Amino acid sequence: MDFEFSPRARELHTRMSAFMQEYVLPAEAVHHRQLTEGDDPHRQPPVMRELQEKARAEGLWNLFLTHGNWGAGLTNLEYAPLAELAGRSVMGPEVFNCSAPDTGNMELLALYGTPDQQDRWLRPLLTAGIRSCFAMTEPEVASSDARNIRTRITRDADSYVVNGHKWYTSGILDPDCALIILMGVTDPDAKTYRRQSMLLIPRDTPGVTVLRDLPMFGYTDRCGHGDVLFEDVRVPIGNLLGREGEGFALAQGRLGPGRMHYAMRAVGFAERALDLMCRRTLSRTAFGGPLAEQGVVREWIARSRIEIEQLRLLVLKSAWLMDTHGNAAARTEVAAIKVAALEVAHRVVDRAVQAHGAAGVSDDTVLARLYAITRALRIADGPDEVHLRTVARRELAKYTSPTSPKSPTSPKEEA
Repeated sequence: MDFEFSPRARELHTRMSAFMQEYVLPAEAVHHRQLTEGDDPHRQPPVMRELQEKARAEGLWNLFLTHGNWGAGLTNLEYAPLAELAGRSVMGPEVFNCSAPDTGNMELLALYGTPDQQDRWLRPLLTAGIRSCFAMTEPEVASSDARNIRTRITRDADSYVVNGHKWYTSGILDPDCALIILMGVTDPDAKTYRRQSMLLIPRDTPGVTVLRDLPMFGYTDRCGHGDVLFEDVRVPIGNLLGREGEGFALAQGRLGPGRMHYAMRAVGFAERALDLMCRRTLSRTAFGGPLAEQGVVREWIARSRIEIEQLRLLVLKSAWLMDTHGNAAARTEVAAIKVAALEVAHRVVDRAVQAHGAAGVSDDTVLARLYAITRALRIADGPDEVHLRTVARRELAKYTSPTSPKSPTSPKEEA
């Protein structure tokens, strides 16, 4: 495994690092102020649009997208350190048009969209002219097992009609959200993994009702997490993404690279927290000397550095495997990094909060926000336990004979 930066990745890394220091990090306070003072907490602040224009002009744009001629053409291994850099700021990924859920949705459209679907939805997403959301999780069932999803997609002549209830539909509260990609059941009698499909639903379609904006540990997300009701929502059959019954297959294509993106951004979270912890403990005095001279604080710092380095290597290995052997070959590693990344990031953030004392639980630093994000992401995109089940099952499979029956596979697991 060779994790050396390619010349192009090194050049992009240098430029993005400078961009983060010169523009993004100094703009965090302005971004927060514009959000809190505005009349809509979900409307994109003016400073974000300014940063996006700068990033696009400098070629630091759509770096995540590797498919066809749509994006920058980087490999997963080349993009990984750039995702880490962006993750050092909560607002960083959006600056470079590399934020979820748009990244996963753009990948779906690039891989499986028809030319008409790509013209209507992918092109404006690539320019940040619109935003999108992904509707999968449901409040009435355990959505960690996607086979439980109940939302129905029914064919009616030349239309599909959708009825169901989704929640934590991230991005739907953004006024710029124009597209919902929804996963629902098209044939409840089909084989288990052929029952569901994905549908493209314009946000303004009649019958789409946002019941409420769901907080995350008390925080209001800029793009919003919607509790959404779909009542007789009718769209043309041409809005089907892929073919009927391909919902699980499409989800797998979306979630593999997406988890690598999550993991590298989590490394960025951890690096930011460690930086804040070191600066804080060097500048504060207690019990006769700097906090950084206390043994327990030095242990926090040392363990944080060790854990971050271990995590980064595991994520880079996963990216390398996806590039060289395909997503299926990296299935164990991709499941492992989803667990490890948020566990490590959350531990490092927790130590940094403790080192800051009262300031750590306030909004004076980004740490409280990072604490909430890193904890919530251990549930989002499949809870830790689902991914641990995948890793354990694949490990145990090494000890069974080729003829031994395999246990059923959860779609979210294999995704």
